[in-house]
Amino acid sequence: MKLILFPIVQICLVTLAVAEPEKDSRKLDALVKFDAPGVSRIISVEETNQIPSSNPAADKAAFEKATAGAAWAEVFSDSCTADWKEKWFLDGEVGTVTNSPQGMTLTAGPEFKNDAHHMVLWTKRSFEGDLKIEYEYTRTDKAPNCVTILYIQATGSGKGPYVKDITKWNELRKTPAMKTYYKHMHTYHISYAANPGIDKAYIRGRRYIPDSQGLKGTALKPDYSTPKLFATGVKHHITVIKKDRDLYMRVENPDQVVYCHMSNPNLPLITEGRIGLRHMFTRSARYANFKVSRPVPEGKVGADHKYDNQK
Repeated sequence: MKLILFPIVQICLVTLAVAEPEKDSRKLDALVKFDAPGVSRIISVEETNQIPSSNPAADKAAFEKATAGAAWAEVFSDSCTADWKEKWFLDGEVGTVTNSPQGMTLTAGPEFKNDAHHMVLWTKRSFEGDLKIEYEYTRTDKAPNCVTILYIQATGSGKGPYVKDITKWNELRKTPAMKTYYKHMHTYHISYAANPGIDKAYIRGRRYIPDSQGLKGTALKPDYSTPKLFATGVKHHITVIKKDRDLYMRVENPDQVVYCHMSNPNLPLITEGRIGLRHMFTRSARYANFKVSRPVPEGKVGADHKYDNQK
C-alpha cells in the first residue's frame, strides 16, 4: 500500500483575551498560519478595535476647549454628607452606602465573581443634553483588580420590560450583573480606577448597544493607561464633559493631571438619562461635592436664566 501525504495549509483566527472581572477586556486577534499539522507561526497580531494611542497635549486642548466653549449652569449639587437617599437610589442588595462629614462611601460586596456583590448608585434626577459632571473620588479599597464605572445618561432599551425609565424595572436589577446593563440600557460608560496601581490600569469609554452582541463594538477610542492614578486614600478631582458625540475627562490628584478625550463617531447619540456610580465586587470609594451642570443657551447668560435645580 502506498501512503500519500498531502500538505495542509490553513488560516485561522485565534483570539487572546485579557480576563477582567468587568468583562471589559481588550482582545488581540492573532492570525496564525499552519504550514503543516503541529507546525505554526504567527503572521500578524492586531487589536480588534485598532485603538490609537493617546495624545496628552491634544487631549488637554480638547478638554479646555469643551470647558470654555459654554457658560455652565449648575443643575444638581450634593455635598454627599447628608442622607444619600434624598437624591440617589441603589441597585443591589449587598453593597452599602454611608454618609459622613467626609463624604459618601460606596462599598460593594466582598465576594469576587459574585454578581450579587456589585452595586450601582443612581441619581433620582434625569438630565438632558450636554453635561459637565464634577466630583471628588477617593479610593478606599486595596483590591488589585475590578473597576469603578461612571454611567452617563442611562435609559432603558425600550424593549420588553426594559422601558426607557429605568426606575420602572428596578426589581430586575436587584442582582446588578453587568450584562443586565449593557444588554438593556442606552448609556455612556467610563470605567476608571481599573486594575489600580499596576501596568494594566486603564480608563476606557463605551456606548452600550442594547440587544446586540454584548460589549462587542461598544468601545470609544482611545484607551488610557493610568498605572499612577487612584492610589488608595488619595483624593482625585474628576471632571467629565459629555458634549454631543464626545466625552472629555480630567483627573487631578496632588501629583499629576490626566486628560482624556473619547469619541463616538458612529453609534447613536445619547441625549438624556440618569447618572450612575457602579462599583464592581470588592471595590469601595468615597465621593464628595458631586455636581452636574448644563451649558446655558446662547444669549441666556445672566440672572434672568435659571435651570430647574435640585440641590
